[in-house]
Amino acid sequence: MFKLAPIALATLLLATPAMAQVKPFPASFKTQEIATNGATIHVRVGGSGPAVVLLHGYGETGDMWEPLAVELAKDHTVVVPDLRGLGLSSKPASGGYDKKNQGQDVAGVLDALKINKADLVTHDIGNMVGYAFAAEHRDRVGRFVLIDAPLPGVGPWDEILKNPLLWHFRFGGPDMERLVAGRERIYLDRFWNEFSANPARFTEASRQHYAKLYAQPGAMHGGFSQFAAFDQDAIDNKAFVAEGKLTVPVLALGGEKSFGPMMATVMRFAASNVTQGVVPDSGHWIMEENPKATVAMVRDFLDAKP
Repeated sequence: MFKLAPIALATLLLATPAMAQVKPFPASFKTQEIATNGATIHVRVGGSGPAVVLLHGYGETGDMWEPLAVELAKDHTVVVPDLRGLGLSSKPASGGYDKKNQGQDVAGVLDALKINKADLVTHDIGNMVGYAFAAEHRDRVGRFVLIDAPLPGVGPWDEILKNPLLWHFRFGGPDMERLVAGRERIYLDRFWNEFSANPARFTEASRQHYAKLYAQPGAMHGGFSQFAAFDQDAIDNKAFVAEGKLTVPVLALGGEKSFGPMMATVMRFAASNVTQGVVPDSGHWIMEENPKATVAMVRDFLDAKP
């Protein structure tokens, strides 16, 4: 079982999180546009060694992972896609936003890069895409870190849906895009403020960066489509669980002021080898609120011996 060394754990708990903002990936990371599965996925690739895939969630793009990607690239091949419909990936109006289909996006990216097997580190919607990929391609995943978001249809999903903070899961209808057109920043501020332990840690520079990306044509449609697919995702996930729990080592991380230990509770319904972790002094936005602790916990888990 994964455990932090006592000295490392004490350092994490006592550390004051540094202010973080979006930083460009180093020049050593190359970007590619990979056409696969009816979409074109924008991918950053850097480093060398065993592969690890980093999947972002809603309200951000693959840009969120820069601090972790730089650390892991010291001895890993790091693959950082933007999910379909978000960031600089294409935004298919035809759909395909169910997470089972997006798992095939991940498979296609790895195939194009000639990577057979990888570790996964995922956050928010990325958890759902990563789980679908892992459930359908069990021999292609080594270790799996899921951070601070539930899986549709898994464990206490119905109870989680009752939380009034999650009203956006059911926000839909013909006028939803018109309501936020030109007001993307207002809509996104709501997420960054309400789901953080300290909204100031999600800096103004980061807010401007992501708001600009989400104001691109089709981007809000792509984001809303991620949530609209949850009912289908729940059906698919129940079928995956019925086929058997994941057996790979899983680290379920929750922000102390967000999902906390609930992440491990959720994942024990879907995986048999789950280690619980809590990112201290953080809400949902772990890479903005406490990147130092997050990077250290992920690094220690991926480095652990089988």
